[in-house]
Amino acid sequence: MQAVILAAGRGKRMKDLIDGIPKPMVKLKGKPILEHKINALPREIKELVIVVGYYGEHIMNHFKRYFDGRRVTYVFQTNLNGTGGALFLARSVLRDKFLVMMGDDLYLKKDIRNLLRHDMAVLGREVDDPSKFGIIKTNRRGHLVDIVEKPKRSKEKLANAGVYVLNKKIFDYDPVHIGNGEFGLPQAIAKMAQDHRIKVEKATLWHSIGSPEDLAEAEKIIHKFI
Repeated sequence: MQAVILAAGRGKRMKDLIDGIPKPMVKLKGKPILEHKINALPREIKELVIVVGYYGEHIMNHFKRYFDGRRVTYVFQTNLNGTGGALFLARSVLRDKFLVMMGDDLYLKKDIRNLLRHDMAVLGREVDDPSKFGIIKTNRRGHLVDIVEKPKRSKEKLANAGVYVLNKKIFDYDPVHIGNGEFGLPQAIAKMAQDHRIKVEKATLWHSIGSPEDLAEAEKIIHKFI
């Protein structure tokens, strides 16, 4: 099975920490964030498809064509047009069912393994402040109904953790424009959920790294993900 890792973004909120390197290559306990993520993938993942862009050569030079016993394929996103744009660039190299995840967040192996049990699935995590996240809405059977970005008020508090199990049916749906020239993957998945059952699984642990403060916190808790 393949895992698509979206690692092309600039990560502007990381400030001086990303001078000359992409955010997934920022060091965490002596290793790039991206290396920690790859090491935590279940062995069912046989191939990595890494979408690179901003200073992507650093990722390619580090992971090369094989890493941790897995083949690595690179897809180039020169126009940084969002997560939806990134995945659609990789469609020609994808086969059947695949995992999709962000290049700079930390996830538990057991949570990813739970996702892989389903034909299609989304990972969510309960949060205190829904206004900072994309919030998942489900039906009574635990299937995805919608993903609402940063709602001002919401009874639901299950945040989209940015990990998905999908198949090539996602490419039957047009990318969803979300402004500023970007296309959102969560929005495309929500559109797909109108026609297909997409299971929502709750994460045991998830840590998003979007700022220097997030990175400092990750240094304290990285042992929980290893």
